[in-house]
Amino acid sequence: MATQTLATASTASPLTAADPHRFPDLPAFPTDIQTAPLHRPTYRNFVALRKSLKGEQLLNEANQFFDLGPKLYDLRREELQKYDYKNRGSYIEYKGFGNAVVDEHGNLDWNEFYNMTFSTFHPTPFSHPQVIYDHDELIKSYIKHSHALVTTILSHLNTHLHLPPNTLQKLHRLTSPSGDQIRVIKSPPQPVSDRRTALGKHTDFGSITLLFNRLGGLQILPPPSLTLEDHKPQWTYVKPIPSHCIVNHGDSMVKFTRGVLRSNIHRVVSPPGEQACHTRYSVFYFSRANDEVILKGLGRGDVILRAKDGEEESINSKD
Repeated sequence: MATQTLATASTASPLTAADPHRFPDLPAFPTDIQTAPLHRPTYRNFVALRKSLKGEQLLNEANQFFDLGPKLYDLRREELQKYDYKNRGSYIEYKGFGNAVVDEHGNLDWNEFYNMTFSTFHPTPFSHPQVIYDHDELIKSYIKHSHALVTTILSHLNTHLHLPPNTLQKLHRLTSPSGDQIRVIKSPPQPVSDRRTALGKHTDFGSITLLFNRLGGLQILPPPSLTLEDHKPQWTYVKPIPSHCIVNHGDSMVKFTRGVLRSNIHRVVSPPGEQACHTRYSVFYFSRANDEVILKGLGRGDVILRAKDGEEESINSKD
């Protein structure tokens, strides 16, 4: 999959004057490590999220998920393994530690995660830890506020892609079935003698990803267009910034725009410097088009070009 663009979206009140680049009780990101130059949106309404009520609500709820993470994973892996439903055709709920190969050497991942959706609280044959039910209002509210930010992003993209009004927004209705989900990831510190890739290189499924994290470890592989001539792209850290979330385009946006937007290749490694000694938690919101939406190019305008006959396959978002 072709590489793509990352952006930062401010979702809270202004950073504190004391130290705007650090998270409380965590070591600072090393100053001698090169980081990716993230593109900051300059559209007025998008930047206004930094001081908006909804933006502050989203940031506050993200912080609550950083409190929920330790409570969830304190249940221990043996207990959480009861909520792994992949053998029953579900990608929701728990993914165990070391369950996936991350590189060509056969090394296994160094993380575990739990997925949550609106359907988590609908009648299903699947059960969940009590701590999830105890936080159902937080989960539902976080989905609503995250989706509101996604809708704002889609609105700006819709305008600049010269699509008919609300084209992208209509494909991502919160009231229609979709694969939208929250994911809380835990990556414990790695042994000093064996610090490896915690999550292998990949692009995101779906349309838009919102990510909050507090420790380094996320790396992107810049596209050749952003690499110096005669140099190969190198894995580059993405530095977490307080009161910001990272926004990534997913593979569906590549299909909708016929490659105008790109889905960024990224991976997760051990955090740099002193941060490597701390457990790394990440809070994701994955936005996917509604289940019935066909993933193919939109429009035939001056930005998104018309596809050639037979160039696009028909697959819906649910598949």
